[in-house]
Amino acid sequence: MSFTTNNKVRIVTAAALFDGHDAAINIMRRILQSKGAEIIHLGHNRSVAEIVECAIEEDVQGIAITSYQGGHVEFFKYMKDLLEENGCGHIRIFGGGGGTILPSEIEELHAYGITRIYSPDDGRKMGLEGMIEDVVKSCDFNLNGSGEYPSPMTLGEVKDVRTIARKITNVENGVAASNIVADKVESPIPVLGITGTGGAGKSSVTDEIVRRFLNAYSDKTIAVISVDPSKKKTGGALLGDRIRMNAISSPRAYMRSLATRESDVALSQYVQEAIDICKAAGFDFIILESAGVGQSDASILDYCSLSMYVMTPEYGAPSQLEKINMLDYADVICLNKFDKAGALDALHDVRKQYKRNHSLWDAKDEDLPVVGTIAAQFNDAGVNELFERLMGKVETKTGVVFKDHVEHHPHSKDTSNQSTIIPPKRVRYLAEIAETINEYDQWVDDQASIARQLYHIQGLSSSLSTGMKQELDTLQQSLKNNLHPECKKLLDNWTGLRARYSKEFYEFKVRDKIIKQPLTYKSLSGTTLPKVLLPKYSDWGDILKWQLQENVPGEFPFTAGVFPLKREGEDPTRMFAGEGGPERTNRRFHYVSLGQPAKRLSTAFDSVTLYGEDPAYRPDIYGKVGNSGVSIATVDDAKKLYSGFDLCDPKTSVSMT
Repeated sequence: MSFTTNNKVRIVTAAALFDGHDAAINIMRRILQSKGAEIIHLGHNRSVAEIVECAIEEDVQGIAITSYQGGHVEFFKYMKDLLEENGCGHIRIFGGGGGTILPSEIEELHAYGITRIYSPDDGRKMGLEGMIEDVVKSCDFNLNGSGEYPSPMTLGEVKDVRTIARKITNVENGVAASNIVADKVESPIPVLGITGTGGAGKSSVTDEIVRRFLNAYSDKTIAVISVDPSKKKTGGALLGDRIRMNAISSPRAYMRSLATRESDVALSQYVQEAIDICKAAGFDFIILESAGVGQSDASILDYCSLSMYVMTPEYGAPSQLEKINMLDYADVICLNKFDKAGALDALHDVRKQYKRNHSLWDAKDEDLPVVGTIAAQFNDAGVNELFERLMGKVETKTGVVFKDHVEHHPHSKDTSNQSTIIPPKRVRYLAEIAETINEYDQWVDDQASIARQLYHIQGLSSSLSTGMKQELDTLQQSLKNNLHPECKKLLDNWTGLRARYSKEFYEFKVRDKIIKQPLTYKSLSGTTLPKVLLPKYSDWGDILKWQLQENVPGEFPFTAGVFPLKREGEDPTRMFAGEGGPERTNRRFHYVSLGQPAKRLSTAFDSVTLYGEDPAYRPDIYGKVGNSGVSIATVDDAKKLYSGFDLCDPKTSVSMT
């Protein structure tokens, strides 16, 4: 690191709404982490409201956004307005979008109060790391303060999350907890501790629990405290759990991400204070999610009323289960990613280990608190069962009843009717495709080698003595036996194939219709050139390999197209248009296709349309309507877009990009 920050810097990173270009922001947030910043990463396609809500709940110093799809002026101004409306104008905004953001627009945004929009010129002057250091230095200021705001929030939150967030920040920054939490809440507000190995899907499971809690109890509130590890080398951290959280946008939900700020631990030392602050704020249910843990870690038990251990079927040999401490203490065990191969065997092994750990020799498997889940699947039956068991445990262990009756009907996990995007037996389908192609390529090389040897024998046989000819004939026959019949057929037909493409016209059949086309054309200089030119190979190995790997148009492997020749009567063209409304783009289509025998319309849609959303007056949407493409929101818009074109005409085609 070329410099050291005086304060812990927290920054929200994201790509703008309807923007899928997340490669740039991923590079930026990695470098920000390497400079010691704690990054709350939201990924791509994030609205201003989502970003601002996150920034306030996480109490960050800065927001860094990439925007490559247009509408950036409205987007950044709306973000500044929303922060000011909610009393958080101190949060600094940074952005970039390469050449899509004009210098005049950068000046306009800077004048409006946006901290810095970086241009390609800035990149040339400062370098990538220089720009990142500039962001971190600008955000290196202390956030300690009362967190009291004179005006209410406009985001519709049930609680003033600004105050809650600032109290947690103060604790993290060393302010004594006694000065922040006046009276420790002794009421039995349940705290669910969720822990497990890294990559087990803890955040996805947490999100599904939050969703079901909010749906089941319409008057209850929930807080999520999520911990991720800090890097020992740089002090930076990727607080990435929030990217998995889809249910926390509810006004009744609050989430705070904490970095451990230590190495080799799964929880922040300020976890208890954060829980106390959330209890004092009156949340009805609190979830504490730890960083990924090892087999021996059970530290989360010190902070929660009940605990859940999340794991996957990929834990290794069954003996590994004997080493996992949390299997002794967890109230519920979640076997996530249950669509993986071997999941049923894993469920059997975990239940067996649970019986050993708790001496439950006579218990039925379905009565054990071990549940198979697929958190990535909508309305998963396993997650439903998991939620019912958790609510039952809350009532049993804490005495808290969220409503008169909580359904609790444990049932065995039936995987026979699961619908998965990729079935377990096909998870390697891409690898299988690659293997098939590699095997085919190897087979082609082998067959070409045989054909090449046969060609060499054919050339030698005329100049050898009778005795040697007999030996060659034996070798030749052996090679012929190893040559595939289809390969022999291709070699036998090579002369005829060359003769066919040497004629003046080529005839082929399509749907019982004979099509006759010339095999030559005249260039602009008047030179007659063949449409299809075969290679001048004489070696049988080269001839065979070319036919098996390339071949003529209309023949396997169809590398030159599925038809023998291209359609006549039109030149290759792409009539590209898309901007503003459908009427404007329609006029452009008619202009670019004027006088052309074929209409090849290529349509560019705006990002709002591409993401399947409706145009709206909300600034972060409005700025993108008709920008970098045409806005099509209804069937009537589509009719206007292609008005005057016969879409059923074979000479009319439409591509949508």
